[in-house]
Amino acid sequence: MIRFLRTVFFDDIALKLFSLGLAVLTWVTVWLAIQKEVSPTTALSALKEKTFVNLPVSVLSSAGDVHSFRVDPKEVQVTVQGDSRVLATVRTRDIRVLVDLTGIDPFGGMRRKIEVSTPPGVTHVRVIPEDVLVISPTRP
Repeated sequence: MIRFLRTVFFDDIALKLFSLGLAVLTWVTVWLAIQKEVSPTTALSALKEKTFVNLPVSVLSSAGDVHSFRVDPKEVQVTVQGDSRVLATVRTRDIRVLVDLTGIDPFGGMRRKIEVSTPPGVTHVRVIPEDVLVISPTRP
């Protein structure tokens, strides 16, 4: 029995210690990623953030809708994230900010969420403010 236990624990001890080290390293990486709420691959890559201010909000409505909607505020701040080389080439005109008003009641004032479209390789992180007040035309 003792010979069996000695074989289990001490044969190939270097490989067993190496495997234990890899397991601990994997566990620590996952634990840190959960604590910081980021993906481990994001932490290893060179992602940067860039903020664009005063981006105009476009209104998207159906072609048959002749109402003139306005939004307040008319401009927003958008923060995007991506590789530093890609972000260096992104300009204000590459980011589209819009509010979809298709299929809504033309006389009801409401708040609508802002949608952001970014170039490939770039993701939007946050929009300030997140929604806008839709100002509809007055009733006839």
